Amino acid sequence: MGKQPESAVGIDLGTTFSVVAYLDRDGKPITLANDEGEWLTPSVVFFDKTGTVVGREANKAAEFEPQRVARFAKRDMGEGFYHKPILGNQLPPEVIQALILKKLKHDAELRIGPFSKAVVTVPAYFNEPRRKATQDAGQLAGIEVLDIINEPTAAAIAYGVQAGFLSSSGEAHEREVVLVYDLGGGTFDVTLMEIVGRKFNAIATAGDVYLGGIDWDQSIAEFVIEQFQAEHGVDLREDAAASETLIDESIRIKHMLTARDEAIVRFAHAGNRLQLTLTRAEFEQRTASLLDRTRMTVKRLLKDAKLAWPDLTRLLLVGGSTRMPMVQTMLEQESGLKVDRSLSPDEAVAHGAAIYAGTLLSGGMGVQQSFAVQNVSSHDLGVMGVDPVTRRPRRHVMISRNSQLPCKRSSLFKTAKENQKNVAVRVVEGGTDAGQGTTPIGKCVVDGLPPNLPQGTPIKVIFKYGTDGRLAVRAELPKTSCDAQTMIERAVGMSNKQLEAWSKRLSGELVLEQEQVPDEPVDVDEIQDLLDDADDELEVSGEAADVEDESDTTSPSKRGTGDTALDDFLKEIG
Repeated sequence: MGKQPESAVGIDLGTTFSVVAYLDRDGKPITLANDEGEWLTPSVVFFDKTGTVVGREANKAAEFEPQRVARFAKRDMGEGFYHKPILGNQLPPEVIQALILKKLKHDAELRIGPFSKAVVTVPAYFNEPRRKATQDAGQLAGIEVLDIINEPTAAAIAYGVQAGFLSSSGEAHEREVVLVYDLGGGTFDVTLMEIVGRKFNAIATAGDVYLGGIDWDQSIAEFVIEQFQAEHGVDLREDAAASETLIDESIRIKHMLTARDEAIVRFAHAGNRLQLTLTRAEFEQRTASLLDRTRMTVKRLLKDAKLAWPDLTRLLLVGGSTRMPMVQTMLEQESGLKVDRSLSPDEAVAHGAAIYAGTLLSGGMGVQQSFAVQNVSSHDLGVMGVDPVTRRPRRHVMISRNSQLPCKRSSLFKTAKENQKNVAVRVVEGGTDAGQGTTPIGKCVVDGLPPNLPQGTPIKVIFKYGTDGRLAVRAELPKTSCDAQTMIERAVGMSNKQLEAWSKRLSGELVLEQEQVPDEPVDVDEIQDLLDDADDELEVSGEAADVEDESDTTSPSKRGTGDTALDDFLKEIG
């Protein structure tokens, strides 16, 4: 008997809820219920005295022992640690996400048998450190992440395959230009997709990783806090358990206001009771600024893509928070289009990820569709150096936002002074040309330079950006025969040593003891200072030449010239 083919599994690792789907024998995506029989698993971890609990029971425990509970960890991905200590322990957010993934994998395997590979989705606006952190979480959970796919792209695939605007062979009947508005529990994305034949091409993307349904929940919570304090003189924010209970009550009220025009708010704490009415109109007024943030993001996206509403053929809503009537009303007023709600906004992303996993696993079991997916970069990627005149920090963009992936770009820079021993290529994402607001990705060190190098010696920096939004960086000296070594030192995220240590800890039950000595936190500002002080800088000037053709990646000492931009640059500097 032949080996059973690997199941095609897609995981929507959400801020508030997570979903797993797989392809059945007919190639149809099916949502897998968890061990509790529910389609949605709360992305909540409770650190019990004997191990960890994930999901519904962890959510319930939050009201009684909030100091043992971690939720909304997705918002901390790419940071050094989860935003609050758990029993005095500083935990990397990757560990919390890994525990959620382990639960999802365990429960899915009860229904479809063992699997080791999956496609995991992330917000389109996730930057490179957050994407790496997601891959690391998968590794810690014992899952080989086949690929990271953007949530709106996954949703577009699911809608296209299942909602009827693709044929049974996976081709679009005609060209579609689709706007995917994805408002989830903790993040917001908007992506423009072009679907031509079997090609799903992202045109442009924008978003906000700190905007989601939990911000609408918080608005209701603040309303209750204000009223409770006015009536009883008690500030609910000072009690952690009350705050957790209030989150759940706020979610309940939000859901009620989605279905009806008003809701009764009831809350009791320390012998004091509050009952009042909140209307949908009041709720929408209190949260109008949140909705406006999404409206302005959509407008900016259309402007960046040089498109207008009449250019679109479909408007798809994804994410549970799009159920709020205010979202549909705003979008239909802005666009003049009717929104497409043909599939469950909770399941579409996981379904699209499962379909994509099927194509990556050579068709999986019964997959008929075969298509190509092309995404775009969500942020500018560049190099920080010094201006040769002002000696101030200056950024050079290597890969612009909304560049099609995969892509490879290189630029030529100069050493900043004579006799440099090494060069620090400081890789950053986003921000301004002066370096304000940038996210440090890491540092590529070119070491072992030959002695007595003159100032202005050219350094060639190569960026390779993959379809999964992961970055590889290389640097070389085209004017010397030096076989310089390069290495990446990441500014944030887990090192290989940390990954190995945590992998061992997570292989059994993870038990946290009260007030253990926390790991040394990773401070982004401190890292930025280290990057500023360490090694020798690149010189970034207006003469930094872009080199487009990067098909030849052999060592500079082993290839001829033939690179026009490089030849011109070398002639210019003598």
